[in-house]
Amino acid sequence: MPAVPGGMYGHQGPSCFDKMKMGFMIGFCVGMASGGLFGGFTALRYGARGRELVHSVGKVMLQGGGTFGTFMAIGTGIRC
Repeated sequence: MPAVPGGMYGHQGPSCFDKMKMGFMIGFCVGMASGGLFGGFTALRYGARGRELVHSVGKVMLQGGGTFGTFMAIGTGIRC
């Protein structure tokens, strides 16, 4: 009986849930980066400084990351 190649059995790709988690994380990172850029410029334009600047930019970054991450996870789930 011939030997079974190692790559033929026992190796599965990531599950759909794993792909959705990865899609969320990628979307979250992209949303955080864009939120940092756009939120930072907007806060500086309105004259925010110090603690107010950090608070407003952080809030925009989390909102952007969560929103874009959710949509990326949904899109990845549709493709599974």
